[in-house]
Amino acid sequence: MEKIAYLFPGQGSQAVGMGLEFHQEYDEVREFFDMVDEVCKKRISRLCFSGPMEELTRTAICQPAVAAASLAALVAIQKAGGPPPDFAAGHSLGEYAALCAAGALDREATMRLVRRRGELMHADAVAHSGVMYAIVGLSIDEVRDLVSGVEGRVAVANHNTPTQVVISGTAQAVEKAAQLAKKAGAREIPLAVSGPWHSELMARAAKEFASYLDHHYTLEKPSIPVVPNVTATPETDPAVLAECLKKQITSPVLWVDSIRALREAGVDTFVEVGPRRVLTGLVKKILGKDDSKLFSVGDMKGLEAWISAST
Repeated sequence: MEKIAYLFPGQGSQAVGMGLEFHQEYDEVREFFDMVDEVCKKRISRLCFSGPMEELTRTAICQPAVAAASLAALVAIQKAGGPPPDFAAGHSLGEYAALCAAGALDREATMRLVRRRGELMHADAVAHSGVMYAIVGLSIDEVRDLVSGVEGRVAVANHNTPTQVVISGTAQAVEKAAQLAKKAGAREIPLAVSGPWHSELMARAAKEFASYLDHHYTLEKPSIPVVPNVTATPETDPAVLAECLKKQITSPVLWVDSIRALREAGVDTFVEVGPRRVLTGLVKKILGKDDSKLFSVGDMKGLEAWISAST
């Protein structure tokens, strides 16, 4: 019997129109977006459906918007009778939707946490400006060695594929590391982000978010294992999952290890639940010539294609 993992995307997967088709199709999705707008005190639904993209890309808006679009897709899957997952994982921000899919958080709690996370990360980015670069063509060990030799604040932020590693930190240190990567034969690509995510420059946001989580929410035991970015190990202990959320803001996203862990656990069907087709592309590069099945459910066409293939 196949094992299914639901994968939820993070910041950077936003697109104007996300969630609109599900909103038009399902009453429960409309009710969900009404709740999102109320929780966020802003018409997140309108921004998801109509943009503008400039507003949708702002961190404090982008994070709840992407989470809302992902959870809208999850609701649509459930209403359409899609096969439930055996595992869940999310890329950075997507980990919150993964926890919701697993039953560790309800939808409202997920949106409140994501809203607060986005606000705190935006504030820290304003206070501690920085940049991120994708390094393409070097292994994770090569990038780690390269970064360790650079003075200043720069660190590995995302291990997205075997040869795509994102670094984050102050502009001077990151750009120095990027130039060293270029000399080593890699491509260095500046990313259009508004802050140095997953670096120690986000320490204040991480500390304040941890306090907010501790004082307002308790994770429930999930019904299926969730793979946190911080450990890349399937986990069902809610206390461990909560600690991972606190560390995640400053820790690297171990996406390669997460996908490999899911494959080793027997997962042979990966379903990206959310806007665009970002994670399926990363999975394909991680697993290479593998017989795993990949689906993307971000609109009605994607939902219908997966449901059809599953029956």
